[in-house]
Amino acid sequence: MVDTTPLTRAVDHFADRLRAAPQSRLQRSAAAEALGLARELAVRAQRIEDPSAEPRQMPDAGMFAAADQITVAGHDLALVLTSEAEVAEAVRLVDEARQRAGV
Repeated sequence: MVDTTPLTRAVDHFADRLRAAPQSRLQRSAAAEALGLARELAVRAQRIEDPSAEPRQMPDAGMFAAADQITVAGHDLALVLTSEAEVAEAVRLVDEARQRAGV
């Protein structure tokens, strides 16, 4: 069994930072960055779960839902990862998105 704790911690940390961010920060770039990350994590999870299916795109539910969207997508991905390398790659994606979001 793969330890996905680093991924869930990184996702939860980013989500907490988004929830604490002022609306102006969300409007500038943070929410868009979070949505992009949520979509990427969701696609990765879907490809692992069903490689033959076309991945569905996570909808834009608005800037105030961005934290919830990355939480859901990140925890879903954590459930299907099978190697430490996959976990490390996902954590890298989360950390880079958080830095670009400026939160």
